[in-house]
Amino acid sequence: MDIAGFRQWQQAQQDDNRRQIERLLANLPVAVDQELTPRQRQIVHMHFTDGKRVTDIARELGISKSVVSRTLARSTERLFRVLRYSL
Repeated sequence: MDIAGFRQWQQAQQDDNRRQIERLLANLPVAVDQELTPRQRQIVHMHFTDGKRVTDIARELGISKSVVSRTLARSTERLFRVLRYSL
């Protein structure tokens, strides 16, 4: 493959990724609302939207740090599984 061919291939890959990212971002709020429990939504919002640390979330909600960490891990795992099939 020559340089020009490689650049064409690279541009095509970027366009493919851009479309996938756009679909992902469009489907993410729907997946959060439909697939997560109210508590999971709350913790995910606090962490990813508000930028709060696990320690701060735990203190604010009166739960342990391990519960917050497990909830974040399970929530992101679930969203990954759901969104993987929507692309």
